[in-house]
Amino acid sequence: MNLSHSMLAMEIVAPGGPDVLKPCSVPVPVPSHGQIVIRLAWAGVNRPDALQRAGAYAPPPGASALPGLEGSGTVVELGPGVTRWSIGDKVCALLPGGGYAEYAVCHESHALPVPAGMGLREAACLPETCFTVWSNVVMRGGLKAGDRLLVHGGTSGIGTTAIQIARALGARVFATAGSEEKCKVCTDLGAEAAWNYRTQDWSRLMQAEGGAHVILDMVGGAYIPRNIKALADEGRLVQIAFLQGAKAEVNFAEVMMRRLTVTGSTLRAQSDLSKARIAAEVEANVWPMIARGAFKVVMDSEYRLDQAPQAHWRIETPGHVGKIVLKIEDQATSHGP
Repeated sequence: MNLSHSMLAMEIVAPGGPDVLKPCSVPVPVPSHGQIVIRLAWAGVNRPDALQRAGAYAPPPGASALPGLEGSGTVVELGPGVTRWSIGDKVCALLPGGGYAEYAVCHESHALPVPAGMGLREAACLPETCFTVWSNVVMRGGLKAGDRLLVHGGTSGIGTTAIQIARALGARVFATAGSEEKCKVCTDLGAEAAWNYRTQDWSRLMQAEGGAHVILDMVGGAYIPRNIKALADEGRLVQIAFLQGAKAEVNFAEVMMRRLTVTGSTLRAQSDLSKARIAAEVEANVWPMIARGAFKVVMDSEYRLDQAPQAHWRIETPGHVGKIVLKIEDQATSHGP
């Protein structure tokens, strides 16, 4: 299928606030060996998109400069060597970038089938959060049934995903959030307890439960030494972001004496092979959770593609709960071939 034409996209014209996202016309991506082109229907909006927009999270070499790390839609072109997918397949995919557009390209192993019974809107919300949670909490953090997991930011896209996946694995889940209403969202999703970090000493409360075997943190800063205190002996602190900064004073004698592990990762910069391994584990473990109703996407809001600035304002305000998406299919119909 010849897709050598232009498409509508949202580009970052300069580092800055949400208003630097502007509509543009760019060429449709061409697949390389092992890649597929997806005509996107929906794209997920994530905090790394906002970091990239602000100039703090550059795309890896060879990736699109357009923001957008996940989406769903229809396979419309196959690169050389593609074996898993056919033209017309409905997929959701982890993208190296380029999701704020009508078409995106990714390695075939980073795309997964849309789960049975789920629409493209919800499926667009799965890849970034599921890959991040599974690779960090389970593959890196070693969470297993019976373990205690503490999730910071329990009502974020990552948080709502982590609570449900951990509960489905049989773990005991605890969470923090910024209001009583948000704490209730966490307990409704399966957290045993949720603590308001504005009014409660969550580190002390976690210690009273025996400490966490795994902590998933995206806050950093002053949370880091408090996380160390909140861990059980031989516990694992998994860091995936630093909303309050990457520096802290830590007593590493405590880490040594209590046999703690401090680790973390980013997803975007990992190799195609590493992401393929994560994708295979997500499909084998999380997709069955979806099928049996143990995991669902928590949706906050949706915007049109050209409303990406409003979506970024939304994700950077404290009120949102769950995932934010961009609707692309209507504009793709008017701009596509």
